[in-house]
Amino acid sequence: MAVSTTDELVVLLDEDGAAIGCARKATVHHRDTPLHLGFSCYLFDDDGRVLLTRRALGKRTWPGVWTNSFCGHPAPDEELSDAVARRARQELGVAIDSPTCVLPDFRYRAVAPDGTVENEICPVFWARVDGTVAPAADETMDVRWVSWQDLRTAAALAWAISPWAAEQVPLLERAGLVDQVS
Repeated sequence: MAVSTTDELVVLLDEDGAAIGCARKATVHHRDTPLHLGFSCYLFDDDGRVLLTRRALGKRTWPGVWTNSFCGHPAPDEELSDAVARRARQELGVAIDSPTCVLPDFRYRAVAPDGTVENEICPVFWARVDGTVAPAADETMDVRWVSWQDLRTAAALAWAISPWAAEQVPLLERAGLVDQVS
């Protein structure tokens, strides 16, 4: 049975990254968002292109903004790689092969124009797509397969992409992600 967004739980963290409880996702993102666990994932096709997505206008945080392939939150006691695979199916309707964590300690805090804060320890993954992308309309309003160079260009323009992706792209380059997916 699918869990609704209002019932979905996120893992709350202390400043050292240790789990200290959980809260309903629907109540977590606001002007004083507590530190919690999330993840980001970059999907690649066999040609080495990366999937960018535009967040649906109904999203609580950063509606309509272009970003990495998808993001999410693991449920309490859910393995991160299982959560990544689950969200790939839920958001984009795809199965992914062996999500690989490239930035296990990525952490960011960003404030949206409406004052909503993102405050996450957010390990960053990549994976190859196995199948055709079929985005869920309540999650994603548009998708584009782009070269890594195009993503690098978007990340350099702070207004063109989500703040977390803008921070992640140079770190992924330094970690050698481009070499791994080629």
